[in-house]
Amino acid sequence: MLHTINTSPFESPAMEECIRFVQPGDPVLFIENGVYAVQNGNRFTDAIAALQKTSPVFALQPDLDARGISSVAPGVEGIGYDGFVDLVEAHQVNSWL
Repeated sequence: MLHTINTSPFESPAMEECIRFVQPGDPVLFIENGVYAVQNGNRFTDAIAALQKTSPVFALQPDLDARGISSVAPGVEGIGYDGFVDLVEAHQVNSWL
């Protein structure tokens, strides 16, 4: 299952709730304001690192760019819209709002 998170972890518990339910191997994609979670060096860096031990973590590059985020947590892969579509085609989607 692909988990998408579109809200900032500074404003919503969606990321923490998602992490509780992610199964090993489930990709997690941060989009819209959710990309603030993967900005390198913030208070969520350890949670992202722990998540990456069992699941791939992605961030939508256009959303990172739009928010001026140029440094992401190690191991987080920035993807474009084509990559987003590929993930959606390959997985059932659960959106965490």
